[in-house]
Amino acid sequence: IGAYTVTAPTGLEVTFIDTPGHEAFTEMRARGAQVTDVAVIVVAADDGVMPQTIEAINHAKAAGVPMIVAINKIDKYGADPQKVRTDLLQHEIVVEAMSGDVQDVEVSAKTGQGLDALLEAIALQAELLELRANPNRAASGAVIEAKLDVGRGPVATVLVQNGTLRKGDIFVVGEQWGKVRALINDKGETVLEAGPSVPVEVLGLSGTPSAGDTLNVVETEAQAREIADYREKVTKDKRAAAGAATTLEQLMAKAKADLSVAELPIVIKADVQGSAEAIVQAMEKIGNDEVRVRVLHSGVGAITDTDVGLAEASKAPIIGFNVRANASARQSANQKGVEIRYYSIIYDLLDDMKGVLSGMLAPLQRETFLGNAAVLQVFDISKTGKIAGCRVSEGVVRKGAKVRIIRDDIVVLELGTLATLKRFKDEVNEVPSGQECGMHFQGFHDIKVGDYIECFTVEEIQRTL
Repeated sequence: IGAYTVTAPTGLEVTFIDTPGHEAFTEMRARGAQVTDVAVIVVAADDGVMPQTIEAINHAKAAGVPMIVAINKIDKYGADPQKVRTDLLQHEIVVEAMSGDVQDVEVSAKTGQGLDALLEAIALQAELLELRANPNRAASGAVIEAKLDVGRGPVATVLVQNGTLRKGDIFVVGEQWGKVRALINDKGETVLEAGPSVPVEVLGLSGTPSAGDTLNVVETEAQAREIADYREKVTKDKRAAAGAATTLEQLMAKAKADLSVAELPIVIKADVQGSAEAIVQAMEKIGNDEVRVRVLHSGVGAITDTDVGLAEASKAPIIGFNVRANASARQSANQKGVEIRYYSIIYDLLDDMKGVLSGMLAPLQRETFLGNAAVLQVFDISKTGKIAGCRVSEGVVRKGAKVRIIRDDIVVLELGTLATLKRFKDEVNEVPSGQECGMHFQGFHDIKVGDYIECFTVEEIQRTL
């Protein structure tokens, strides 16, 4: 998630929280909707309402925030804003142009057309909402993104919601605590304080918090430590309780089910918490009853020796999303034969993983019927074994094809091979319907008069997910 502050023509400062559009980032969009006062739903004028648009609308409704519809790409050939307005009616959104109460603004991100009108619409909505916050109290805010930075350590992007966050403040956030070492605004400038609705990067944390955690300023370090330790203990206890709740029968049943599923183990490292979480969720969704991805570990920051060690032990590739391996990890991966794949676009990552899983699927066997024959006589030949004297009753029989032998309507050989095919004394490749021939089946000698032979070819078709 990116957070940026813009000054509207009216002088009002507006903070935008920008969430990614791909379906994998559901959690991020839900979090974004919860910390905002107004949701701007961006719909492309040429594409219309897409599944992610509907999902974003549902998040905004669930969070109870008013919506403004921005119809983008208005400069494009084939843009149809009226279609967007009509489509939105299906989702109970009636825009002002259709006598409703939801503001809609036609904009172009490319030319800048309509952006001032969008800011004015937000300013108007803010005035109607009468948004108030007290800047003269201990700060509290929401973590909208968190990452592990090489030079700066754990960094959290925090949207201050109440009070003022100052340099030197002691705070607790989720299971982590810290003392504000520095505050950096969206323009990369160091600031001394951040009031309500101001997004800042906070440095000085004990560890990387989870996106979505709440930051609260406390009075002393001892207090902060105590709260963080208590929260960590509660989380551990919950995890332990969830693990202990399974009975032996359930464990056995799960182990049995897992045996029939081919797994692709992977290690995921991403630049920020939100991306790591989105990728893990997307990985869990791809796959079926036969193949699936198992995420051994996911984390934030550069790929390290520890990740390479884990990947080697499990014979898993490492997926780096917007991160790279450090020098020693690269060397270690080369020595141990661990594959590291780098991605910056989630579509590419998902396509590749689907491709790998498709390759793990057992191929589909497609049978093509060739012909039938009936066994009239059986000869014993010393060198070869038993030869069946047959008459072809339908289609053709072909040397090297697969055969099924049926006796009294019961299959006695399921997938045999027609090794030798003779017509009189000559070896032939195929015998058509109505003619007689001699057949010998590879490794099968239990042939009797009256048996019925089906001849067919088997083609393997590679399946995809």
